[in-house]
Amino acid sequence: MFIDKQNITIKSGNGGDGATSFIRYKGVANGGPDGGDGGRGGDVYFVGDARKTSLIDFEYKRKYAAGNGEKGGPKKCYGKNGDDLYIAVPLGTVVKDRDSGNILCDVFYDGEKQLVLSGGAGGKGNVKFCTSRRHAPHFSQKGVITEPKRVTLELKTIADVGLLGFPSVGKSTLLSKISGAKPKIAAYHFTTLSPNLGVVTHYDKSFVVADIPGLIEGASEGAGLGHEFLRHVERTRLLVHIVDISGSEGRDPYDDYVKINNELFSYDEALKDVPQVIVANKIDIDGAEDNLKAFRKKIGKKHKVIPISAILAEGIEEMLDEVSKTLETLPPLKPLEFEKFEYETPDEDTFEIERDEDGAYVVIGPLVDLLIRNVVLDDADSLAYMQKTLRNKGVFKALKGLGVQEGDTVVIGEIEFDYLE
Repeated sequence: MFIDKQNITIKSGNGGDGATSFIRYKGVANGGPDGGDGGRGGDVYFVGDARKTSLIDFEYKRKYAAGNGEKGGPKKCYGKNGDDLYIAVPLGTVVKDRDSGNILCDVFYDGEKQLVLSGGAGGKGNVKFCTSRRHAPHFSQKGVITEPKRVTLELKTIADVGLLGFPSVGKSTLLSKISGAKPKIAAYHFTTLSPNLGVVTHYDKSFVVADIPGLIEGASEGAGLGHEFLRHVERTRLLVHIVDISGSEGRDPYDDYVKINNELFSYDEALKDVPQVIVANKIDIDGAEDNLKAFRKKIGKKHKVIPISAILAEGIEEMLDEVSKTLETLPPLKPLEFEKFEYETPDEDTFEIERDEDGAYVVIGPLVDLLIRNVVLDDADSLAYMQKTLRNKGVFKALKGLGVQEGDTVVIGEIEFDYLE
């Protein structure tokens, strides 16, 4: 089964909690704090694997998570970092944020590693909260809890040459003659249900050819199979446009040529810039020679038309000469050019204040998330730390600016208190 688009969920590892611990050994009744930091959560990478040709692996598993960081320990021991997650994908896989459609990465080369999600930071142990006035903090910091992200994987086949044409014009037969590929071949429409790749060696040159599944009129709008596979044309340096010059399917060769190009350019106007070599197949069938003359007259002298018989392997050398010569004039394949999208790391100094239906002042935002990780409600030192942080970060000043009065209710996370001057 060939799968070239999948939606999956990925998650980097949570940070490990910091430890609240005090030195305890014989002869020391009340030692100082020695709680270590929690380990960092694992990162998520996508890795190019030339051995893979489809996204079928993601048909059976849709959720992927890196390892969580471990909790810090006593004696200032740091927790172990979570294991990184490496997700292997075929070359040419574009990873997009599912909600926005923005591109996170384009995995183009074999062995290439692309970082997509960073793991959560580990929490600080209580030794990190010691100050000149706070000698024995009985609180530590929790690790950062990461959020799962929904991404879309799209496989855009990497090939030098793309074979185009209506169903049954002979693309698969031609690919089998010029390369070692063994596509399924039969005399009915939509035999090819996935792009087939073959490596062609012509004298001292070699290039990769992709047989793009048959397109039909309306493919760019979702008709037939073509819409699913038009994305595979985007990567090619050169298009070999094959027409059934015999008209054996009851269609006019020139109309086929025009319709296929209309579908290409409706899908992506940039494809107008991709050079085409026009190949007239099935020249061995009665009536094909007359059709070829009419076709050339309509095409004009702007484009060269190469007649072949794929089934008899006639005219193929001339076609390969033209393809090889044209490829030499074109730049090499390269990854997509795009503005990389990155998931934002919240600024832990930022906050907002809202009024709820009861009139309470509700403080929300990354600063609140930081305090929730640090504050222990039944510890005086921890609450004092929270008060100092609120003052230093400007929360109290912002509350005054909104007209807070003594005795008004202020809500921060799950903590609710009356405001006092």
